[in-house]
Amino acid sequence: MAVLTVNGVQREIEVDPSTPLLWAIREQLELTGTKFGCGIAQCGACTIRLNGNAIRSCVTPVSAADGQDIQTVEGLAADDGTLDRLQAAWIKHQVPQCGYCQSGQLMSAAALLESNPNPSDEDIDGAMDGNICRCGMYGRIKAAIKTAAAANSDGATNDATSESADEGDAR
Repeated sequence: MAVLTVNGVQREIEVDPSTPLLWAIREQLELTGTKFGCGIAQCGACTIRLNGNAIRSCVTPVSAADGQDIQTVEGLAADDGTLDRLQAAWIKHQVPQCGYCQSGQLMSAAALLESNPNPSDEDIDGAMDGNICRCGMYGRIKAAIKTAAAANSDGATNDATSESADEGDAR
């Protein structure tokens, strides 16, 4: 038995401790926002936060997360449904195209902004390296992260208007 605290809710599940955390989250806890992409920690679709750090859940065993704090994309929005500043920025910049990678992208961006509230372009590139977007929305992703960072520094939640010159290269 494992005790997982996911998005602030503690749950006990019966699962082999070597099971990848991704499958426990998706199949046992029925939180399907976290996606399976490659299964070898190369694409980033399965990114979640473990104790605030972005990790690849497809290669992380449940045993490594037992008793730890896990956040999935479902845990970004407030309990009342208010979008997180990143989610609002994603919508503002029309980041999702096919959308498959977006939960992993959002979780990597959330970890970045928690550790670095005002990241440079280089900081963003470094933090997002390994999160692959087949649709090529990297410019929009960077713009959205900058908008979310500006929303945080302004004390605003969902209405920051920061733009990025990089945004247009992805359209």
